[in-house]
Amino acid sequence: MPVKNDGVVIVGGGVVGLSTAYFLGMAGVASTVVERDSIGSHASGFALGGLSPVTGSGVPDVLEAMAFDGMRIHAEMGAGLPSETGLETGYGSKPLLTLTFDEAEAEAAKDAVARQQGHEGYSVRWLSSTDARRVEPRISEEALGGIHVEGSAQVDPYRFSLALARAAEGLGASIRNGAVSGLVRQGGRVSGVRVGDETLPCERMVIASGPWSSEASEWLGIRVQVGPLKGQILRLRAPGPPVECSIGWNGNYATTKPDGLLWAGTTEEEVGFDETPTTEARDRIMASLHRLLPSLGDTALARQTACLRPVTPDRLPLLGHVPGMEGVILATGAERKGILLGPSMGRIAADILTTGTSDVGIDAFDPARFE
Repeated sequence: MPVKNDGVVIVGGGVVGLSTAYFLGMAGVASTVVERDSIGSHASGFALGGLSPVTGSGVPDVLEAMAFDGMRIHAEMGAGLPSETGLETGYGSKPLLTLTFDEAEAEAAKDAVARQQGHEGYSVRWLSSTDARRVEPRISEEALGGIHVEGSAQVDPYRFSLALARAAEGLGASIRNGAVSGLVRQGGRVSGVRVGDETLPCERMVIASGPWSSEASEWLGIRVQVGPLKGQILRLRAPGPPVECSIGWNGNYATTKPDGLLWAGTTEEEVGFDETPTTEARDRIMASLHRLLPSLGDTALARQTACLRPVTPDRLPLLGHVPGMEGVILATGAERKGILLGPSMGRIAADILTTGTSDVGIDAFDPARFE
């Protein structure tokens, strides 16, 4: 399909923005992605990259359709992007084992199993402590059991972002560095985007700059209610064989990634736009790791990272048209599910721009819901 330039500017070079550019290119529409730093240099490049549409808050519920759509796209891209771009994304299967440590947690987990079952391609079951140790013998003796999920997967978020960028460029997108400082209107419609001292003409615009999307509030005349939720991850050299599944408890996790390191996390910190790794977070994550896998006490820190996830007051995405501003779409706020939901959010944004509609319901994510 011949590519045409329809004057689309995408603000943000993370997974959501790059997915939007990719799917626009698939529809024959070229776009310009404006990224203030470098591709995948914030949340999209430093997340864990765990993928499961049947676990986590909002799943299965209001996020269910988008989560399964994101999982489908990841499977397709996991197979296609390496041959398309020459870049491996680290996509592969990764079972989950979420542990419980008291009776209340165990009962809640058993209730959750009933809600999470019944999806083709996924096995969700409660395991006793004995059966859980057959999956991973090193889990804590204090664990009462846990939820085991098969059908989940993982991806390397940074490599995935680079592959998305290259694929989007191959479909006609251009990627440039710069900080967006405002937009130009003609009546109630966007006609340009200011990048430094330059104005890029555009007829349509997607704001997908994570927690920094809040900067668009004064441009758009509405309050974009999204902010940063800091999360930190440790990459550790650990003794013994790899931890083949992702071991979790109470929002914490530990798993061996394809780089051979044990990744352990994470935190949820409301500290503004501070991306500095801290010793307090390191100690907190190590404490949770020792709770999960006490025999892995002799680890060496290889790297500690921090990122800022975009989070809204109700912890649901902002996705859809900006009220009172024709041609502008917000696509952000996927918080801890950003890598899973990002490709679907990008596809939806591209569909809205090119066809005016989406096959995934997004009413619950309306950017005007906080007005």
